Amino acid sequence: MIAVPLANQSATNSMQALFINPFLHAIQDVMTTMARIDATPDKPTLKRDSHAFGDVTVLIGLSDKQAQGSLAISFHESVILDITRRMIGERQSQLNDTITDMVGEITNIVSGGAKRALSEQGYDFDLAIPGVITGKGHEIRHPHSSKTILLTFTTEAGRFFVEINFRE
Repeated sequence: MIAVPLANQSATNSMQALFINPFLHAIQDVMTTMARIDATPDKPTLKRDSHAFGDVTVLIGLSDKQAQGSLAISFHESVILDITRRMIGERQSQLNDTITDMVGEITNIVSGGAKRALSEQGYDFDLAIPGVITGKGHEIRHPHSSKTILLTFTTEAGRFFVEINFRE
């Protein structure tokens, strides 16, 4: 389990910390089992702006009677090209429909895995249809003004980023 350095923060931030581990474990499981690549997380931090760190991002909303939130996964182009090659066995040379479909599918699988884990904690989330954003310098705007937790993962192909934003 990761210890989230959010001590002395509001109850909302403590609640957000509760959501990190299910997403962390789900993304690592997808990378290890489906892409056959290790994804090592850095310590979680609070994201300060809406700037995307990757070239392609998928954003998905999650809603429950107790909490609403969103998850964004953002990949550098070289990283998602490598992950796609590993997952489907075909080499892509640039961002295209296959890549955006792959990013959406990864997010669906991660969200589903985290949803199962969170259900054990009493949450029953509905998942929205993921939206994909591509291009250098794009922004990620979560629907809630809550603090956004940023997880940076390092792989042998480079880094990718997971943003978690929840409010009760």
